[in-house]
Amino acid sequence: MKIAMACSEANPFVKTGGLADVTYALSKELVNLGEEVVIVLPLYNQIKAKGLPLHYECYMNIEMSWRNEGANIYSLERDGIKYFFIENRHYFEREAIYGYDDDGERFAYYCIAFTRVLEAFNFKPDIIHAHDWQPGMVFCYIREKHLHFYDNTKFVMSIHNPAFQGMLDRSALGDLFALPEYLYDNGTLRFMDKVSTLKAGIVYANKVTTVSPNHRNELLTPEGSMGLNNILIYREWDFCGILNGIDYNEFNPETDTLIAKNFNANNFVSGKKENKKAILGHFGLQNEDLPLYSLVSRVTWQKGMSLVFAAARSLLDRGANIILLGSGEYQLEQEMEQLRRDYPEHVGIYIGYNNELAHLIYAGSDFFMMPSLFEPCGLGQMIAQRYGTLPIVRRTGGLKDSVINYDTYNVDRSNGYGFDNFSEFDMIQTCHFAYDIYLWDNKSHRRLVKNALLTDNSWQKSGNSYHELYKSIL
Repeated sequence: MKIAMACSEANPFVKTGGLADVTYALSKELVNLGEEVVIVLPLYNQIKAKGLPLHYECYMNIEMSWRNEGANIYSLERDGIKYFFIENRHYFEREAIYGYDDDGERFAYYCIAFTRVLEAFNFKPDIIHAHDWQPGMVFCYIREKHLHFYDNTKFVMSIHNPAFQGMLDRSALGDLFALPEYLYDNGTLRFMDKVSTLKAGIVYANKVTTVSPNHRNELLTPEGSMGLNNILIYREWDFCGILNGIDYNEFNPETDTLIAKNFNANNFVSGKKENKKAILGHFGLQNEDLPLYSLVSRVTWQKGMSLVFAAARSLLDRGANIILLGSGEYQLEQEMEQLRRDYPEHVGIYIGYNNELAHLIYAGSDFFMMPSLFEPCGLGQMIAQRYGTLPIVRRTGGLKDSVINYDTYNVDRSNGYGFDNFSEFDMIQTCHFAYDIYLWDNKSHRRLVKNALLTDNSWQKSGNSYHELYKSIL
């Protein structure tokens, strides 16, 4: 099977979030299953800065309606995946990956160039798998332009973040893609009085996926869909949720060189103790015998930071330690700073991202806070489980699918704590319940930690699910 990934970012070359982890890890797993995988990426400045040994392939002219934009094509193979990179200085040599007024035009160029690259190198895919709004017009462009090279190709569209829907003016159909405006007028691409590239991907796909079974159900409701339910309800029987996995080579407490002491499900007590000592020492904190709560995250309203701060103050008054790592909204970063000023002996913060610290936090913490307002899948809770750190989550999206809430009747299955309502009260109560189990029921706490360590969040399971999905439409 030949599979082409259409995406705006992918590890190990460019990453702004979990999308890059997914496209890379899924592709690696498909290669392990014996499939041939190509990933096509824009050649951003951030990739050029890595000084990679890129192989120059060719120059090609990309026609965008009345525009003619050149492209230099480069390639590189990594982990059995063939990467093609599209160089265009006007569109991709910028300080950031996203966030520009002409993002619609930039990724329209990518969509058209994507189709040209595969054809130029005679990579005739059985499956094109597009991820989020940026490559959302690929399927529409292929079918409406009658690109016969792709006559036997099937399309899979994955929704990773439904909040971004690729909204363009109706004139973009002709101006960027040389497509007729009746695709807007007849409703095929019309969404909220705009052209939506995400809708285009959904409408033209053979199968639609999202990143967890529970999030799939949420996207079919008015409350949880950000307006997409009216589109997805027509694709309900071709729409499935497949829970993401994590890279078990990168996140492995038995071999991780970034943590203080390696451990597994058989010797985790001593291992986690040494890592806890190391991370507390890094931030100059004490109280090794009391629980350590942590967060590694983008610092945004979506992540439930208001709930984190409320619970943190309540826990700190009880003697717990808190470590927060992340960056994002300025006001929330300032609240992190204030928390440290108010409890200097119990709070450690790092504003920004530090991979080594993140690994040590996962390995040394007792609890990992993730009370998200919405979370299509989430990876932090899975990484925490991999290191025997119990997630405390609001049961939404993939958090509900991946964290089995503890109660006295399911201690043999539980691998974390959860609550349903987005409220400070419920977050505080759940955090204190976990605190009490930690202090007064050590047998149950250790059982939960072992359950978390044995939870299968690998990409092998997720990759097999995508593999079966592909085969079902060929």
